Amino acid sequence: MKNLLLLLCFATLLSSCKNLVPYTDAIRQRHNWSEQELKQIQFYTSDPIVLQRKITEGGTEIISGKIKMVNGEKVEEIIIKERTPGLLVREASGKFSISFEKSDDYFVNFGQNPNMQGRYSIAFSGLKNKVGRINYNGKEYYTAPESVEAILLVDLRKIDKSEVNQRVASGRKIK
Repeated sequence: MKNLLLLLCFATLLSSCKNLVPYTDAIRQRHNWSEQELKQIQFYTSDPIVLQRKITEGGTEIISGKIKMVNGEKVEEIIIKERTPGLLVREASGKFSISFEKSDDYFVNFGQNPNMQGRYSIAFSGLKNKVGRINYNGKEYYTAPESVEAILLVDLRKIDKSEVNQRVASGRKIK
């Protein structure tokens, strides 16, 4: 009896786990999603995304980051942790603007990367020595080297489950 209960608990745990897979255009085509439908999908990051920018002297508005000293300079740092949920804010020119914060003004652009098997990775405006340059809320930030591999993930189990319209027939008996 104990083994049966343990097996049941393990099966329940496995069935509740997310099935996060890299987002690609093939997934979009399979489901035939419009931009409006994509805005209803929960996206996740595969790896942490660390954004940093130097703070110039004078007043600055720090909303979502922390200030720290790096080599004697003030640096604003924003960390988007691995598996952080995000939403599509807009799609333009094949790029997804994904917001991981409460405001749609704070987003990271992702685009299809042929070097990563068509997965959607960060769309850098410049990349050198694994340090990428991006625009985040109208300001220029640089990503940490570990952020270069970050891609978009979706929970395929939840998506596939939500698209199934299933019912069980109750059957009929002779009266």
